[in-house]
Amino acid sequence: MAVQEVIKMGHPLLLARAKEVENFATAELEQLIIDMKDTMAALNGAGLAAPQIAVSLRIVIFGVSENPRYPDADSVPETVLINPEISIIAPERDSAWEGCLSVPHLRGLVPRYTSIRYRGYDTQGNLIEREAHGFHARVVQHEVDHLDGILYPTRIEDLKDFGYEDALMQSHDESELEEEL
Repeated sequence: MAVQEVIKMGHPLLLARAKEVENFATAELEQLIIDMKDTMAALNGAGLAAPQIAVSLRIVIFGVSENPRYPDADSVPETVLINPEISIIAPERDSAWEGCLSVPHLRGLVPRYTSIRYRGYDTQGNLIEREAHGFHARVVQHEVDHLDGILYPTRIEDLKDFGYEDALMQSHDESELEEEL
C-alpha cells in the first residue's frame, strides 16, 4: 500500500488551480491513482483530489458503497476522473454538512447543486459522462473544487455553521454531521 500524506488547509498548493493531465496510460499516472486509492481507503474517504496529496494535476477519485463514515449515504460509483468538467442541470441547491481530509476535525454546512452532469477521462483517456444527483453530486462538486483551489469553508454561507466536530455535536444531531469528504 502506498498511503500518502494528505496536506492540510493553509498549504499553498490547495489554493492553486491544478494542471491539466496531458498524457494518459502512463506508468506514472497508474501509480498516482494507486496511491490516491490507497490513501482514500486508509482514511475511509468518499473522495480525494490529487492536490490533496501534493500533486498539482486535475485528477479526482471518488466512490462510496459501504463506509462506516457514511452509514446513511447513497452509494457513489468508484470513479477515476481526469480533467473533469461539471455542468449544472438545474438551479436547485441544498445544504449539508461537509468535512474534508485536508480540513480535519472541522465541519461546515455547505450549499451545493443537487443535480449535475460531469465529464472527464479515465486513466486510458476514455471519455466518462454521467449525471449525478444528491450525495453523488455533492461528492463530485467537493472534489472538483479542490482542482480549482477551492476548499469547502469558502462555500459556507454563515460561519455560525462551521466549527469543530466535537463542539458541533453538542448542538446538532450527530447524524447531520456524518458527511466528510
